[in-house]
Amino acid sequence: MAKYIFVTGGVTSSLGKGIIAASLAKLLQARGLRVTIQKFDPYINVDPGTLNPYEHGECYVTEDGAETDLDLGHYERFLNIFTSQANNVTTGRIYQTVINKEREGAYLGKTVQVVPHITDEIKRRMLVLGQDNKYDIVITEIGGTVGDIESLPFVEAVRQLQWELPEEDSVVVHLTLIPYLKAAKELKTKPTQHSVRMLSQEGVHPDIIVCRTERPLTPELRRKIALFCNVKSEAVIEAADAPTIYEVPLTMMREKLDLICLKKMNITQYSEPELGKWKEFLDKLKYPKSKVTIGLIGKYLELQDAYKSILEAFVHAGAMNECQVQIQNVHSEYITDSNVAEKLAGLDGLLVAPGFGQRGVEGKIEAVRYAREKGLPFFGICLGMQMAVIEYARHVLGLKTAHSTEMDPQTPDPVIDLMEEQKQITAKGGTMRLGTYPCEIKPGTLAYSIYGQPLVNERHRHRWEFNNTYLERFEQAGMVASGKNPATGLVEIVELPAHPFFIGVQYHPELKSTVENPQPVFVHFIKAAKAYAEKKADVKSPLLQGEMI
Repeated sequence: MAKYIFVTGGVTSSLGKGIIAASLAKLLQARGLRVTIQKFDPYINVDPGTLNPYEHGECYVTEDGAETDLDLGHYERFLNIFTSQANNVTTGRIYQTVINKEREGAYLGKTVQVVPHITDEIKRRMLVLGQDNKYDIVITEIGGTVGDIESLPFVEAVRQLQWELPEEDSVVVHLTLIPYLKAAKELKTKPTQHSVRMLSQEGVHPDIIVCRTERPLTPELRRKIALFCNVKSEAVIEAADAPTIYEVPLTMMREKLDLICLKKMNITQYSEPELGKWKEFLDKLKYPKSKVTIGLIGKYLELQDAYKSILEAFVHAGAMNECQVQIQNVHSEYITDSNVAEKLAGLDGLLVAPGFGQRGVEGKIEAVRYAREKGLPFFGICLGMQMAVIEYARHVLGLKTAHSTEMDPQTPDPVIDLMEEQKQITAKGGTMRLGTYPCEIKPGTLAYSIYGQPLVNERHRHRWEFNNTYLERFEQAGMVASGKNPATGLVEIVELPAHPFFIGVQYHPELKSTVENPQPVFVHFIKAAKAYAEKKADVKSPLLQGEMI
């Protein structure tokens, strides 16, 4: 039977429960234990698929097509494992299950209540991953903050499990904030004390307290927190701000978070942590040998979490190339044909991000045109690939009104059209083409040189696709469909052989990039950007020498 670690948070949101949970999981995994993580979100939406990125950040898609919280991305990137539908549960999904059971008569006419029916369903889902002997430890992150009304059923479920499971089979880790008051020039423990007291009032007693802080915790402060929060001093863990999230596992190892958990769970069979690859990655990340500037063309740039997986994939690809990747956000809504050269000046590469809807589309098309005409390394993802197709249709094929039926249903040249199986669908949630699909890659293409194999599997999240009616005209004009779905013929990858580096993919490659296995398209894109930057520097240097003379 698996053992369970519950991670809760207090004082404020965005403290980094997901990163702490993923870091702890990484350390336990490095010691030879089989670990997975799950996230319980308190909102009533069944999944985050219909949520605005401004509200929730990106929607992360798993191999089996679940639309999930972005924290699952952290779990996969840290652990180098695949998560699934079972790893992310929302209040909406819990209630939906219970109501469906009630409609079917499963409760035999009883009054259906939060306790026990909702909490029983929460407990069932908390335990399900640990029941088939696949994992030694299941870490459960409880979304929201202790004291939130919507989080109470989850906290109550944890309370019940603390009593129902053997004492050594459950550990509660509580993440809280130790703020630094500049005026007083000291760290304050009172918010943490209040947070733990609130958790204790709900009947859940934390075993370990992880303190987010800007300044180091003194031994006196640790003793004070331990005294007032009923934990051992060694169970008060300092989580200081780190330059990168990938340093957090090593910080937690120095604080012995994993060892304290293992002791609490009475696990004695484990090895010394194997983190050689992780440390090698960090060295490359911290000490790059070169630098490139990549333009990220999007429309949700005000919230960095909207493109979280893309940003992290750049970190992985940058480390692989021993190159610092500097991201320059460029809002597509403000790009026009008259200012595009100014907006994109100084870039070494251009990524046009995914998205939905009309806003900012014309700006993306102008950005693609600039990259194509100037020989700037280009990478388009999902909508970014579709914008590359529309741009090529308009300015190379001469189809001036070419568009996607998503933005212009009446366009006379729908080079991007709604997928056939999507035309009868009216419901919005969980109905897109989701999850992993195969892609057959044409030999001798840029895509083949990137992947080095004829068949790959990548994750999708879209409704519109390349219209194959126009495929022959595109290929005659120089745009190659280098990747297709073998079953449907759906175009998955387009590229321009005449361009130094120009590729668009219908899928979301960023979702499969991890520390140990950086995504190949990102790696080769950064490699191309490096080559472009070096060529640009070579052109400039003779001029500079001439000026010096």
